[in-house]
Amino acid sequence: MLRKLYDWVFSLARHRHATRSLAVVSFAESSFFPIPPDVMLAPMVLAKPERAYFYATVCTIASVLGGLLGYAIGYFLEPVGMWMLSVLGKADTFEASKALFQQHGAWVILIKGLTPIPFKLITIASGIFQFNLALFVALCVVTRGARFFLVAFVLKRWGEPMLAVIEKRLALFTVLFVVLLVGAFFAVKLIGH
Repeated sequence: MLRKLYDWVFSLARHRHATRSLAVVSFAESSFFPIPPDVMLAPMVLAKPERAYFYATVCTIASVLGGLLGYAIGYFLEPVGMWMLSVLGKADTFEASKALFQQHGAWVILIKGLTPIPFKLITIASGIFQFNLALFVALCVVTRGARFFLVAFVLKRWGEPMLAVIEKRLALFTVLFVVLLVGAFFAVKLIGH
């Protein structure tokens, strides 16, 4: 069934209402839908590279708005959020996740938002753990924007062959991004003093 859903989402990229569909998929994936928007974003950017950053912007805005729905599910409907986490196989790690969020919540959102880990896990957990909402939104904009704009940039610049390299080495690219992010944070902090 998941493969059929994936194929259906992929086919939406060729539809005349593809941009609207991209927004809907990006929104839904951040709160309950299993297929990531990259499935649509990649073929749309390859078909119209001149619109790459527009598509990345649509993905980012819709994903952040969907993230707010995921946050609301966790915050206001905790039993539903816990059920969704259990369906995704993550309820058993609840206590460990809670401790991680309490110590490093911002880093969890930033790092996990870049990876192929379903973003809905992060948004729902953020609501359940009552993570600061304003900071949550800001971090979602950064991490989702970085992810979608990176995909758009890579595909616009180098095309499909480079996407395969990134997918194969996603963990390495994520670590490099985090190192750069931490370095930039400390540089800004040092300059400010």
